[in-house]
Amino acid sequence: MILASTLRPGMAIRFESRPYRVLLAEYHAGQGRMGGAMHARLRDLGTGTVWEHSFRAELKLEELPVERRTLTFLYKDGEQEWFMDPQTFDQTPIPDSVIGDAARFLKADMQLAAEFVEDHPVGLLFPDVVEVQVAKTDPPAKQQSDSTWKPASLENGIEVMVPPFIKEGDSIRLDVAHLKYMDRVKAMGR
Repeated sequence: MILASTLRPGMAIRFESRPYRVLLAEYHAGQGRMGGAMHARLRDLGTGTVWEHSFRAELKLEELPVERRTLTFLYKDGEQEWFMDPQTFDQTPIPDSVIGDAARFLKADMQLAAEFVEDHPVGLLFPDVVEVQVAKTDPPAKQQSDSTWKPASLENGIEVMVPPFIKEGDSIRLDVAHLKYMDRVKAMGR
């Protein structure tokens, strides 16, 4: 059991006999005799719905263990992605709603850590930086300054801004959280 005042994003709890994932937690101190309150945004692990709730700071909640397993991405099938456990070869579907927008960065045979609560997938941990290939971009203009960036379409359909020296076919490193260009991947033999 934990106190509601110790909730942190990423934790899993049981409240009113339902499992929830904590997405956001903000503590608000009380005044005088009033105790503080923890405002939390929770995702119901059974239905996937998100709701907000305020807990009394001293309320005791059951913490659920979050288990991490390494999985290998296999393929996309409709609204879910299929992964395989490399140890047991068991296949596990993870809905797009659990993965979020980062699902666009999945590639065949990519290994990622998945988080499970009571054998239900609740999250997929992507690396901070991924390598992607530029599918389409304009060549730089003759008198374009180095500080001017241009739009580029990546192999997965995402549009990002890149420096003028990037051309079609180049591989770049991209910050996944902010969808920002980091640098160009050096090709072997250059």
